[in-house]
Amino acid sequence: MVRRVMMIAGEASGDLHGAGVVRQLMQMHHTLEIFGVGGDNMRREGMQLVYHVSELSVMGFAEVAKQLPRIYSVEKALEQLLLFKKPDVVVLIDYPGFNLRFAKIAKRNNIPVVYYISPQVWAWRKSRIKKMKGIVDRMLVVFPFEVELYKEEGIDAEFVGHPLLEVLKPGLEREGFFKRYGLDPVRPVLGLLPGSRVQEIERIFPNMISAARRVAAESGAQVVIGVAPTLDEKYFTTMYNVNGAQLIKGATYDVMSHSDVALVTSGTATLETACLGTPLIVVYKTSWITYLIGRLFVRIKNIGLVNIVAGKQIAPEYIQHEATSANLAREALRLLNDKQAADAMRAELGKIKGMLGEHGAAQKVAERILQMA
Repeated sequence: MVRRVMMIAGEASGDLHGAGVVRQLMQMHHTLEIFGVGGDNMRREGMQLVYHVSELSVMGFAEVAKQLPRIYSVEKALEQLLLFKKPDVVVLIDYPGFNLRFAKIAKRNNIPVVYYISPQVWAWRKSRIKKMKGIVDRMLVVFPFEVELYKEEGIDAEFVGHPLLEVLKPGLEREGFFKRYGLDPVRPVLGLLPGSRVQEIERIFPNMISAARRVAAESGAQVVIGVAPTLDEKYFTTMYNVNGAQLIKGATYDVMSHSDVALVTSGTATLETACLGTPLIVVYKTSWITYLIGRLFVRIKNIGLVNIVAGKQIAPEYIQHEATSANLAREALRLLNDKQAADAMRAELGKIKGMLGEHGAAQKVAERILQMA
């Protein structure tokens, strides 16, 4: 019988999807002890946080290198906790660089490992799949095409559906959204989704907000900024010129759903925006070292998750040197002014949600975890 579960989710999206699993586990087994790395969502559902996701959220080769001493310190502390608590199963959620190392630690101590939300090995470093054999007991994937990749290497893999289907709904109807945030229902809304990692925001947001000012000046659009739950609004007001824009924290799906067009940092947010049916522009910019190293490994044409799932480019992508304020403003104005182009994108986006399986991912994951004793 499973009595103790150690979970590690290293970023905001992992916290969101991990929370559903924690909730299901507690409903099935209310005396279960769940501890590890997570965020506010997982803590609310009953998980004991040893570290918060905000302490581990870093991305990019150069960026990670700067934080290695702190990351290894956390890893060693978690290893000691593993030896002391002796959980019945370790559940790893996404965050591959850290979690694959920790999977080795768990297996070295004969503790079963469940990995939920696969590393994107289909995008780069497929050699990682071979390394997972022997350290991951069960891989629970969120895209159907991932199953065969793992089974070819002899790894037990199962498609459980995408957890976005459980949480993907705005809190307010359009009228209520406009009223709450003092927006004019007649004027269009340009949404900015800059992400949750400060390292990314520092590189991407200046051009995002500059483009938004151009769009507002030319079209009269209202600018709203979706602030990740791990960030403070004061970060944006202190570091950037956001005068005239509306900062909205804790209502990211409302921002995505009720924007007429959105500029979205590449990642899960592109898929979320797509599933809510809002025309979007994928934006990404990182350090040149990270970008050049990434170019050596990436084996797919598009980097936006919305386009990867669709199997073609639906949303335009502006990456690295192309992610200029002029390019972003021009594309946003095109989608705001060309109703036919925006409607064509909405029609394509409408097909994506059906590619993510059925509801119930969190329940399936919880059931598989309890089966690991």
